[in-house]
Amino acid sequence: MDVLTDNFALYGKGFLGTVELTVYASLLALLLGFLMASFRVAPVGSFRVFGTVWVTVLRNTPLTLLFFAVLLGLPRFGLVLPFEVFAVLALGCYTSAFVCEALRAGINTVPKGQGEAARSLGMSFGQTLGQVVLPQAFRSVIPPVGSTLIALAKNSAIAGAFSVTELLGTYKALSELGYSIIWTFVWIAVGYLVVTLTISALFHLLEKRWGIAR
Repeated sequence: MDVLTDNFALYGKGFLGTVELTVYASLLALLLGFLMASFRVAPVGSFRVFGTVWVTVLRNTPLTLLFFAVLLGLPRFGLVLPFEVFAVLALGCYTSAFVCEALRAGINTVPKGQGEAARSLGMSFGQTLGQVVLPQAFRSVIPPVGSTLIALAKNSAIAGAFSVTELLGTYKALSELGYSIIWTFVWIAVGYLVVTLTISALFHLLEKRWGIAR
């Protein structure tokens, strides 16, 4: 317990950094994932192509490489932002590809007749998607989206290698102070467990409230 009690402020700072990264990147991932899923099922060919390219490139790019591209590449083009913002962009964009595919799979579970009926009533594509298709698809995508955001929380550990304050990065300072590396990582693991279990509990409540009974 000495590792935790003697360095509670350091652990707390790293834990809050991980929570902030997870929350902001999750919001960005959900927003972009929804947008890309809409593009992928849109009647406009250029939108479908853009959505497909976005998902294909990001799903097949290692996250560490994406961090290098965003945190080290964008400043070369004159875009200078705090590293925390760059980390959120990298995590959010990367995860949005997986959120997009989860949403698209949910959209495909909605019978085509639902969309055809909406269009026969004169509803536009946006109205059909937002008022008819997505409310039904939402019920089936709660578990996979929850799993994706849990993976995002764990992936946030990569940000520590780029001078971003987060939980895993605390081991460097504690190692220099001579604390046991084993117990250092035990408490780091507990911190990540708290974050992931919180996300899991939240999505369990959502699934219990709106999910499809199986």
